[in-house]
Amino acid sequence: MSRFERYLTVWVALCIVAGVALGHALPGLFQAIGSLELAKVNLPVAVLIWLMIIPMLMKIDFAALKTVGRHWRGIGVTLFINWAVKPFSMAALGWLFVGYLFRPYLPAGQIDSYIAGLILLAAAPCTAMVFVWSNLTRGEPHFTLSQVALNDAIMIVAFAPIVGLLLGLSAITVPWDTLTLSVILYIVVPVIIAQLIRRQVLVSGGEAALAGLLARIGPVSLLALLATLVLLFGFQGEQIIAQPVVIALLAVPILIQVYFNAGLAYVLNRLAGEEHCVAGPSALIGASNFFELAVAAAISLFGFHSGAALATVVGVLIEVPVMLTVVWIVNGSRGWYDRGARRSAPSGARP
Repeated sequence: MSRFERYLTVWVALCIVAGVALGHALPGLFQAIGSLELAKVNLPVAVLIWLMIIPMLMKIDFAALKTVGRHWRGIGVTLFINWAVKPFSMAALGWLFVGYLFRPYLPAGQIDSYIAGLILLAAAPCTAMVFVWSNLTRGEPHFTLSQVALNDAIMIVAFAPIVGLLLGLSAITVPWDTLTLSVILYIVVPVIIAQLIRRQVLVSGGEAALAGLLARIGPVSLLALLATLVLLFGFQGEQIIAQPVVIALLAVPILIQVYFNAGLAYVLNRLAGEEHCVAGPSALIGASNFFELAVAAAISLFGFHSGAALATVVGVLIEVPVMLTVVWIVNGSRGWYDRGARRSAPSGARP
């Protein structure tokens, strides 16, 4: 992890301050930016989201899908957590904490929007930062690559139905046209562009050229994310200043779901007898979120000023420090994990 990435939470906090200050100083500018829409999509934000996502998707080699059977137990556990547990556990935590326990302390008109933001945050697994987390746990790189490629392929067809189902269960009106457009704009099109660029670079210069290009454009993703946050908080500054406790309350269900899903994936891999170098990235992929997509979808579906947009930004704020604690737990418990995994491994498949 680069020094810039290590201090992502600091940069996010500074962008919050800058966004709030600029929103108060230049309200006309932010209103003009907010009005630049086409089919409910804010064009400046759409450009920034592409700059966030495309460099990350260029790291993905979909040819790695042919190796998914090599660590089938770890793949199965991660798919179960990502698509059968995490979105639904987050929705349940949102209903419990935001819809019930914290309701008296939150703006009544934003309750459903906050829950929607939490659902969007958990509905897609992380694409890029998991390579950092996997490296920090000495994870099996081929497993990580194949798992991320498989998740991205599933996300193209599963993100919208899962979000639509959970929003419907939350009695939130589902704008299917906008949701479908968000999937096309922020998943399908970026995947195609990223893979075309990747293929062209590999053909012309090989792996070395691709690695060099990724190193040069990597910071672009984070800079675009930070610029988006300045815009978000420029629009939401007054609400945040008036009710700073909202951010702390929204962080509670996010923290619980990260540790719950990471722990469940880690334990299931141990019970299945999978190697620690697979269980580590499996737990981290199971816990982390594709917050770039969540932020983009929340803005498209509910707008800059919505509680949904704010809830997804809280996910950005706590992502790095929380995931670093998960890395620390995974690394520190390796001895305990290996003892149980050896006993659980099927005959002929012991790590």
